[in-house]
Amino acid sequence: MISKLQYITQGATAEQHLEYVQAACSAGADWIQLRMKNFDEAIVLKTAERAREITMHFQTRLIINDYYKIAKTVNADGVHLGKNDGCPLEVRDYLGKWFTIGGTANTLEDCKNLISKNVDYIGLGPFRFTTTKSNLGPVIGASGYKIIVEALQTETPLIAVGGITYNDLPELINTGIYGVAVSTSISKDFNTISAFNKILNGPSTQEQVYKMDKTDDDE
Repeated sequence: MISKLQYITQGATAEQHLEYVQAACSAGADWIQLRMKNFDEAIVLKTAERAREITMHFQTRLIINDYYKIAKTVNADGVHLGKNDGCPLEVRDYLGKWFTIGGTANTLEDCKNLISKNVDYIGLGPFRFTTTKSNLGPVIGASGYKIIVEALQTETPLIAVGGITYNDLPELINTGIYGVAVSTSISKDFNTISAFNKILNGPSTQEQVYKMDKTDDDE
């Protein structure tokens, strides 16, 4: 099962990444992607080992960004592959069928390519400009998501990513997107995880969105 809310770690140090993993788990996150750019691979491995210990305690799924060999070494739940991080088919052969494999997409063609390679989900973005990621692709926006969702008609979950905040949820949900991946907004306040989950995983998503919009209008 692919989570509708995926928290992506950030931090200047390995210890900060682990602090954020702990905080996210404590706040109820059920899916955490350990994303450590510009760190030595040995440090990523040690951090991933400790992150696995934390997430196992909370029964939270752990996805490793980029480093699929580390994902296997620490027995993570899966890996998220950037556009230059290996072919999903080859990674699947290496990891085995039980690991979740996600991929990054910026365009409709990217999505079609990943679907043809049997990824389990697609991280599609950016929704808006964000400083979290370098070499950012063109901003998609809500209208872009709607066009891509309607064009693909796929059962592969599409996860919106890139500068997303809680207030963006009604607009994003209405595009037909499956879920969202969030980094900075949650890192600023881990208590918002429960609010994200309530909207994304409510018994009736559209009803939840309607109630939130109605509340906003009444204020």
